Amino acid sequence: MKEVRNIIIFCFLTVLGTVAALAQTPTRTTAQNSIASATPQTNGLGVKDDRYLIGYQDVVEIQVFRHPELSSRYSVSANGTIILFRLDHPVVAVCKTPGELATDVENAYKEKYLRDPQVNVVVAEQKSQAVMVIGAVVHPGPFYLTHRVHLLEALATAGGPNKESGTRMLVARSGSTSNCKSNETQSDDNTNVALLDFKIRDVQEGKAILWMQPGDVVSVLDADVVYVYGNVNKQGSITVHDPITLTQAIASSEGLKPATKKDHVRILRQKPGALDREELVFNLNDIDKGKVKDPYLEPGDIVAVSEDRASKIMLGITNTIKTSVPNVLYRLP
Repeated sequence: MKEVRNIIIFCFLTVLGTVAALAQTPTRTTAQNSIASATPQTNGLGVKDDRYLIGYQDVVEIQVFRHPELSSRYSVSANGTIILFRLDHPVVAVCKTPGELATDVENAYKEKYLRDPQVNVVVAEQKSQAVMVIGAVVHPGPFYLTHRVHLLEALATAGGPNKESGTRMLVARSGSTSNCKSNETQSDDNTNVALLDFKIRDVQEGKAILWMQPGDVVSVLDADVVYVYGNVNKQGSITVHDPITLTQAIASSEGLKPATKKDHVRILRQKPGALDREELVFNLNDIDKGKVKDPYLEPGDIVAVSEDRASKIMLGITNTIKTSVPNVLYRLP
Protein backbone atom coordinates (compact mmCIF):
# COMPACT_ATOMS: atom_id res chain seq x y z
CA MET A 1 0.00 0.00 0.00
CA LYS A 2 2.89 2.31 0.81
CA GLU A 3 4.45 1.62 -2.60
CA VAL A 4 1.20 2.53 -4.37
CA ARG A 5 1.02 5.80 -2.44
CA ASN A 6 4.61 6.69 -3.42
CA ILE A 7 3.85 6.02 -7.09
CA ILE A 8 0.79 8.30 -6.94
CA ILE A 9 2.83 11.08 -5.30
CA PHE A 10 5.60 10.70 -7.95
CA CYS A 11 3.10 10.95 -10.82
CA PHE A 12 1.47 13.99 -9.24
CA LEU A 13 4.82 15.81 -8.89
CA THR A 14 5.75 14.93 -12.48
CA VAL A 15 2.52 16.39 -13.84
CA LEU A 16 2.91 19.47 -11.65
CA GLY A 17 6.43 20.04 -12.99
CA THR A 18 5.27 19.70 -16.56
CA VAL A 19 2.51 22.26 -16.03
CA ALA A 20 4.97 24.69 -14.47
CA ALA A 21 7.35 24.29 -17.39
CA LEU A 22 4.59 24.94 -19.88
CA ALA A 23 3.57 28.05 -17.99
CA GLN A 24 7.10 29.44 -18.32
CA THR A 25 7.29 28.72 -22.07
CA PRO A 26 6.03 31.71 -24.13
CA THR A 27 3.28 30.85 -26.55
CA ARG A 28 3.21 32.23 -30.10
CA THR A 29 0.32 34.56 -30.61
CA THR A 30 -1.70 34.73 -33.79
CA ALA A 31 0.12 37.92 -34.75
CA GLN A 32 3.52 36.27 -34.26
CA ASN A 33 2.52 33.32 -36.38
CA SER A 34 1.26 35.68 -39.05
CA ILE A 35 4.53 37.59 -39.24
CA ALA A 36 6.62 34.44 -39.05
CA SER A 37 4.76 32.96 -41.97
CA ALA A 38 5.13 36.19 -43.93
CA THR A 39 8.93 36.28 -43.76
CA PRO A 40 10.10 33.71 -46.30
CA GLN A 41 12.86 34.46 -48.79
CA THR A 42 10.32 35.21 -51.47
CA ASN A 43 7.71 37.94 -51.31
CA GLY A 44 4.86 35.91 -52.76
CA LEU A 45 5.54 37.15 -56.28
CA GLY A 46 8.45 34.82 -56.95
CA VAL A 47 11.26 37.36 -56.39
CA LYS A 48 13.71 36.97 -53.53
CA ASP A 49 13.39 39.83 -51.04
CA ASP A 50 17.16 40.07 -50.64
CA ARG A 51 17.55 40.84 -54.34
CA TYR A 52 14.49 42.84 -55.33
CA LEU A 53 14.89 46.59 -55.00
CA ILE A 54 11.73 48.53 -54.25
CA GLY A 55 10.88 51.00 -57.00
CA TYR A 56 8.58 53.92 -57.68
CA GLN A 57 4.86 53.04 -57.73
CA ASP A 58 5.46 49.72 -55.96
CA VAL A 59 3.02 48.87 -53.16
CA VAL A 60 4.60 47.64 -49.93
CA GLU A 61 2.87 46.05 -46.96
CA ILE A 62 4.26 47.09 -43.58
CA GLN A 63 3.53 44.69 -40.70
CA VAL A 64 4.34 45.86 -37.15
CA PHE A 65 4.22 43.06 -34.58
CA ARG A 66 1.78 43.68 -31.68
CA HIS A 67 0.68 46.97 -33.27
CA PRO A 68 -1.98 46.16 -35.88
CA GLU A 69 -3.02 49.81 -35.98
CA LEU A 70 0.35 50.57 -37.59
CA SER A 71 0.19 47.77 -40.15
CA SER A 72 -0.98 48.85 -43.58
CA ARG A 73 -0.15 49.05 -47.30
CA TYR A 74 1.64 52.02 -48.81
CA SER A 75 2.36 53.12 -52.37
CA VAL A 76 5.86 54.41 -52.97
CA SER A 77 5.47 58.06 -53.93
CA ALA A 78 7.06 59.92 -56.82
CA ASN A 79 9.87 61.06 -54.54
CA GLY A 80 10.58 57.49 -53.44
CA THR A 81 9.19 57.70 -49.90
CA ILE A 82 6.31 56.35 -47.81
CA ILE A 83 4.55 58.20 -45.00
CA LEU A 84 3.82 55.97 -42.00
CA PHE A 85 1.35 56.41 -39.15
CA ARG A 86 2.61 58.32 -36.10
CA LEU A 87 5.90 59.32 -37.78
CA ASP A 88 6.81 62.96 -38.34
CA HIS A 89 8.99 62.36 -41.39
CA PRO A 90 8.63 60.11 -44.47
CA VAL A 91 10.80 57.03 -44.84
CA VAL A 92 12.78 56.49 -48.04
CA ALA A 93 11.70 53.19 -49.61
CA VAL A 94 12.98 53.26 -53.18
CA CYS A 95 16.15 51.35 -54.05
CA LYS A 96 16.01 49.30 -50.86
CA THR A 97 15.32 45.63 -50.33
CA PRO A 98 12.28 44.79 -48.17
CA GLY A 99 14.66 43.75 -45.40
CA GLU A 100 16.50 47.06 -45.50
CA LEU A 101 13.24 49.00 -45.45
CA ALA A 102 12.02 46.94 -42.47
CA THR A 103 15.16 47.90 -40.54
CA ASP A 104 14.70 51.59 -41.37
CA VAL A 105 11.06 51.50 -40.28
CA GLU A 106 12.05 49.82 -37.00
CA ASN A 107 14.64 52.54 -36.36
CA ALA A 108 12.15 55.28 -37.20
CA TYR A 109 9.55 53.94 -34.76
CA LYS A 110 12.21 53.29 -32.13
CA GLU A 111 13.24 56.96 -31.95
CA LYS A 112 10.07 58.26 -30.28
CA TYR A 113 7.21 55.84 -30.46
CA LEU A 114 8.03 52.17 -29.78
CA ARG A 115 10.57 50.57 -27.44
CA ASP A 116 11.48 47.45 -29.44
CA PRO A 117 9.51 47.39 -32.73
CA GLN A 118 9.54 44.30 -34.92
CA VAL A 119 8.68 45.07 -38.55
CA ASN A 120 8.25 42.94 -41.63
CA VAL A 121 7.97 44.30 -45.18
CA VAL A 122 6.43 42.53 -48.16
CA VAL A 123 6.28 43.90 -51.69
CA ALA A 124 2.56 43.44 -52.37
CA GLU A 125 2.54 44.89 -55.90
CA GLN A 126 5.52 45.36 -58.21
CA LYS A 127 4.81 48.20 -60.61
CA SER A 128 8.24 49.72 -61.13
CA GLN A 129 9.79 47.20 -63.51
CA ALA A 130 7.89 47.27 -66.77
CA VAL A 131 8.44 45.84 -70.24
CA MET A 132 6.43 47.05 -73.25
CA VAL A 133 5.42 44.82 -76.16
CA ILE A 134 4.23 46.75 -79.22
CA GLY A 135 3.65 46.21 -82.91
CA ALA A 136 2.00 43.28 -84.64
CA VAL A 137 0.89 41.32 -81.55
CA VAL A 138 -2.56 40.31 -80.33
CA HIS A 139 -2.48 42.31 -77.08
CA PRO A 140 0.13 45.10 -77.18
CA GLY A 141 0.88 46.89 -73.95
CA PRO A 142 3.01 46.86 -70.80
CA PHE A 143 3.50 44.09 -68.29
CA TYR A 144 5.44 44.09 -65.06
CA LEU A 145 8.40 41.88 -64.24
CA THR A 146 7.56 39.82 -61.17
CA HIS A 147 10.15 37.15 -61.94
CA ARG A 148 12.89 36.46 -64.46
CA VAL A 149 11.28 36.60 -67.90
CA HIS A 150 12.76 35.67 -71.28
CA LEU A 151 11.76 37.04 -74.67
CA LEU A 152 9.50 34.13 -75.58
CA GLU A 153 7.48 34.63 -72.41
CA ALA A 154 7.16 38.35 -73.14
CA LEU A 155 5.87 37.52 -76.61
CA ALA A 156 3.40 35.00 -75.17
CA THR A 157 2.17 37.53 -72.60
CA ALA A 158 1.15 39.79 -75.49
CA GLY A 159 -0.78 36.96 -77.12
CA GLY A 160 1.89 36.21 -79.72
CA PRO A 161 2.22 37.63 -83.24
CA ASN A 162 -1.03 38.59 -84.97
CA LYS A 163 -2.05 37.89 -88.57
CA GLU A 164 -0.27 41.02 -89.86
CA SER A 165 3.11 40.22 -88.32
CA GLY A 166 6.21 39.73 -90.40
CA THR A 167 9.11 37.44 -89.66
CA ARG A 168 11.21 39.53 -87.30
CA MET A 169 11.08 41.29 -83.95
CA LEU A 170 13.27 43.91 -82.31
CA VAL A 171 14.19 44.58 -78.71
CA ALA A 172 15.11 48.18 -77.91
CA ARG A 173 17.18 48.37 -74.76
CA SER A 174 18.63 51.56 -73.33
CA GLY A 175 18.83 50.79 -69.64
CA SER A 176 16.49 50.23 -66.72
CA THR A 177 13.49 52.38 -65.88
CA SER A 178 14.69 52.32 -62.29
CA ASN A 179 17.35 54.60 -60.85
CA CYS A 180 18.54 51.70 -58.72
CA LYS A 181 21.70 49.93 -59.87
CA SER A 182 23.05 47.00 -57.93
CA ASN A 183 26.70 46.02 -58.00
CA GLU A 184 25.78 43.25 -60.43
CA THR A 185 24.22 45.60 -62.95
CA GLN A 186 26.43 48.65 -62.60
CA SER A 187 28.28 49.27 -65.82
CA ASP A 188 29.07 51.93 -68.33
CA ASP A 189 25.91 53.37 -69.84
CA ASN A 190 27.10 52.43 -73.32
CA THR A 191 26.86 48.72 -72.52
CA ASN A 192 23.14 49.09 -71.81
CA VAL A 193 22.34 50.50 -75.26
CA ALA A 194 21.26 47.89 -77.76
CA LEU A 195 18.94 47.27 -80.66
CA LEU A 196 18.56 43.52 -80.96
CA ASP A 197 17.08 41.80 -83.99
CA PHE A 198 15.53 38.34 -83.87
CA LYS A 199 13.64 36.03 -86.18
CA ILE A 200 10.28 35.35 -84.57
CA ARG A 201 10.53 31.68 -85.46
CA ASP A 202 13.93 31.37 -83.76
CA VAL A 203 12.45 32.82 -80.57
CA GLN A 204 9.42 30.53 -80.71
CA GLU A 205 11.60 27.47 -81.27
CA GLY A 206 13.97 28.36 -78.44
CA LYS A 207 16.92 28.99 -80.74
CA ALA A 208 17.20 32.61 -79.59
CA ILE A 209 16.89 33.44 -75.89
CA LEU A 210 17.08 36.87 -74.30
CA TRP A 211 16.30 37.69 -70.69
CA MET A 212 14.17 40.80 -70.31
CA GLN A 213 15.28 43.89 -68.41
CA PRO A 214 13.12 46.72 -67.02
CA GLY A 215 12.52 49.31 -69.72
CA ASP A 216 12.87 46.93 -72.67
CA VAL A 217 10.57 47.57 -75.64
CA VAL A 218 9.76 44.52 -77.74
CA SER A 219 8.53 45.47 -81.22
CA VAL A 220 7.05 42.77 -83.45
CA LEU A 221 7.39 44.04 -87.01
CA ASP A 222 4.86 43.70 -89.78
CA ALA A 223 7.69 43.97 -92.33
CA ASP A 224 11.48 43.91 -92.39
CA VAL A 225 13.20 47.24 -91.76
CA VAL A 226 16.63 48.83 -91.97
CA TYR A 227 17.70 52.09 -90.36
CA VAL A 228 19.59 55.03 -91.80
CA TYR A 229 21.18 57.38 -89.29
CA GLY A 230 23.23 60.55 -89.59
CA ASN A 231 23.88 63.00 -92.42
CA VAL A 232 20.93 62.14 -94.65
CA ASN A 233 17.95 64.34 -95.37
CA LYS A 234 15.47 61.95 -93.80
CA GLN A 235 16.91 59.58 -91.24
CA GLY A 236 14.88 56.80 -89.71
CA SER A 237 13.56 53.35 -90.59
CA ILE A 238 12.91 52.03 -94.09
CA THR A 239 10.41 49.28 -94.69
CA VAL A 240 11.94 46.57 -96.85
CA HIS A 241 9.81 44.32 -99.03
CA ASP A 242 12.53 43.47 -101.56
CA PRO A 243 16.33 43.23 -101.26
CA ILE A 244 17.89 46.68 -100.87
CA THR A 245 21.48 47.89 -101.24
CA LEU A 246 23.44 50.45 -99.27
CA THR A 247 23.09 53.21 -101.86
CA GLN A 248 19.40 52.43 -102.37
CA ALA A 249 18.81 52.84 -98.64
CA ILE A 250 20.56 56.21 -98.69
CA ALA A 251 18.49 57.24 -101.71
CA SER A 252 15.32 56.20 -99.87
CA SER A 253 16.42 58.57 -97.11
CA GLU A 254 16.38 61.42 -99.68
CA GLY A 255 20.13 61.44 -100.16
CA LEU A 256 23.13 62.84 -98.32
CA LYS A 257 23.36 66.28 -96.79
CA PRO A 258 25.88 68.73 -98.32
CA ALA A 259 29.54 68.28 -97.38
CA THR A 260 28.97 64.76 -96.06
CA LYS A 261 32.06 62.57 -96.02
CA LYS A 262 31.47 59.59 -98.26
CA ASP A 263 34.62 57.60 -97.55
CA HIS A 264 33.57 56.16 -94.19
CA VAL A 265 29.98 54.94 -94.21
CA ARG A 266 29.31 52.11 -91.78
CA ILE A 267 26.84 49.25 -91.65
CA LEU A 268 26.17 48.12 -88.07
CA ARG A 269 25.08 44.50 -88.30
CA GLN A 270 24.16 42.18 -85.45
CA LYS A 271 26.51 39.22 -85.26
CA PRO A 272 24.89 35.79 -85.70
CA GLY A 273 24.13 34.25 -82.33
CA ALA A 274 25.36 37.31 -80.44
CA LEU A 275 23.92 40.51 -78.99
CA ASP A 276 26.64 42.90 -80.18
CA ARG A 277 27.16 44.32 -83.67
CA GLU A 278 30.04 44.39 -86.10
CA GLU A 279 30.97 47.46 -88.16
CA LEU A 280 31.36 47.13 -91.93
CA VAL A 281 32.98 50.20 -93.48
CA PHE A 282 32.40 51.29 -97.10
CA ASN A 283 33.59 54.12 -99.33
CA LEU A 284 30.65 55.44 -101.35
CA ASN A 285 33.05 56.93 -103.89
CA ASP A 286 34.44 53.46 -104.65
CA ILE A 287 30.91 52.10 -104.98
CA ASP A 288 29.97 54.92 -107.37
CA LYS A 289 33.04 54.20 -109.52
CA GLY A 290 32.33 50.48 -109.60
CA LYS A 291 35.49 49.56 -107.69
CA VAL A 292 33.44 47.92 -104.93
CA LYS A 293 30.08 46.19 -105.21
CA ASP A 294 27.11 47.92 -103.67
CA PRO A 295 26.42 45.67 -100.64
CA TYR A 296 22.96 44.33 -99.91
CA LEU A 297 21.58 45.12 -96.49
CA GLU A 298 20.12 42.59 -94.10
CA PRO A 299 16.97 43.16 -92.03
CA GLY A 300 17.82 45.14 -88.93
CA ASP A 301 20.99 46.67 -90.39
CA ILE A 302 21.84 50.23 -89.38
CA VAL A 303 23.44 52.48 -92.00
CA ALA A 304 25.54 55.05 -90.15
CA VAL A 305 26.36 58.11 -92.26
CA SER A 306 27.98 59.71 -89.25
CA GLU A 307 31.14 59.75 -87.18
CA ASP A 308 29.16 59.23 -83.99
CA ARG A 309 30.10 56.32 -81.78
CA ALA A 310 28.03 53.18 -82.23
CA SER A 311 26.59 53.53 -78.72
CA LYS A 312 25.21 57.00 -79.50
CA ILE A 313 23.69 55.74 -82.74
CA MET A 314 22.06 52.80 -80.96
CA LEU A 315 20.68 55.09 -78.27
CA GLY A 316 19.21 57.43 -80.88
CA ILE A 317 17.41 54.60 -82.65
CA THR A 318 16.13 52.96 -79.48
CA ASN A 319 14.77 56.31 -78.32
CA THR A 320 13.01 56.66 -81.68
CA ILE A 321 11.35 53.30 -81.18
CA LYS A 322 10.28 54.28 -77.68
CA THR A 323 8.48 57.40 -78.92
CA SER A 324 5.49 55.15 -79.57
CA VAL A 325 5.44 54.07 -75.93
CA PRO A 326 3.51 56.09 -73.30
CA ASN A 327 5.93 58.46 -71.64
CA VAL A 328 4.50 57.83 -68.17
CA LEU A 329 5.78 54.26 -68.30
CA TYR A 330 9.40 55.32 -68.73
CA ARG A 331 9.49 58.56 -66.80
CA LEU A 332 12.07 58.57 -64.06
CA PRO A 333 10.66 60.46 -61.06
